[in-house]
Amino acid sequence: MTAAKAQAPSASLITKSLRAYVAAHPNLKYVFFGGKGGVGKTVMAGATAVWLAQQNRRTILVSTNPVHSLSGLLGQNVFGQHTPVHNVDRLRAFEIDTKDTIARSKQEIREKIQWFLKFAEISTKADEFVESASMNPAFEESAMFENMLDLMIKDEYDSYVFDTAPTANARRLLGMSKVYSLWVSKMMKSRQEAQTLREALSFTKKKESDPLMEYLTTLRGRMARAQSLLTNPDQTAFFFVTLPEALPIAVVRRFIGWFHDFGIPVGGVVVNRLIQTDTVGPETSDFVRNRMAMQAGYMQEIYQTFEGLVRAIIPLYDTEVRGVPALEHLSKALFS
Repeated sequence: MTAAKAQAPSASLITKSLRAYVAAHPNLKYVFFGGKGGVGKTVMAGATAVWLAQQNRRTILVSTNPVHSLSGLLGQNVFGQHTPVHNVDRLRAFEIDTKDTIARSKQEIREKIQWFLKFAEISTKADEFVESASMNPAFEESAMFENMLDLMIKDEYDSYVFDTAPTANARRLLGMSKVYSLWVSKMMKSRQEAQTLREALSFTKKKESDPLMEYLTTLRGRMARAQSLLTNPDQTAFFFVTLPEALPIAVVRRFIGWFHDFGIPVGGVVVNRLIQTDTVGPETSDFVRNRMAMQAGYMQEIYQTFEGLVRAIIPLYDTEVRGVPALEHLSKALFS
């Protein structure tokens, strides 16, 4: 695989490389890649997972993007189960089955609502409540978050690399822990007030078990665990992938601030598809020269906007990055 003829970026402009960042965070365990759609998140996640596995770390590469592309990237089916990646020891890949996740979440909600209705002695069916809950626009992210959290809590691997959905979806996904925590706290307060009133009006002083309260207590513990994992700068890092173009840069600029607000550690920015000019000759077309000039301007903006956060600059290759050999080649540039 060769780079398109273009100018080599100055390595001196990168104050801390991705390799140096990982070395400075020896306990780094949960790595997320995000950014605008089409910037190369899946490829960067794949190359990182391959590199980590080759550092003798048991690694899983996970897609939380409803529109999966890991199977296409790796050239093998990794949908729905933890699948060993061909020719890479200690690496497995997994595209979360969104439909199955949503179906299981609906069933779990149905069961919880049914015992709440039974406990509250309300004679109605749970299906209407379930349908209303699952029509919520954030329901898919909620179901995906639960699946992602289960993976993290099981703690079966040394490294987890997540290929997230485009940034707006990743924002909702990773923000679920804080949203859930606020919701659970309000629900528990309301439930405690209702239980106190029920006991006060009861003829018996015997305290009854409250399955809903037990569920909320368990959920609060899970959410506390999620927040602890997602906001731990020693264990977690979110890397944004951008192109040297206006819109991807604007997306990253906007969402870095949001991730900081939610306490999710930002590991840095990876710039993808920079045209290299070190072998440009007189025959180079005006189109390529114009693209290089445009990218040069945006690279200056990137260094100014994300000062100290640029971790790697990946060249524009003249062939598609697909398959393990291509990912190994890319990982050398990513972790140079």
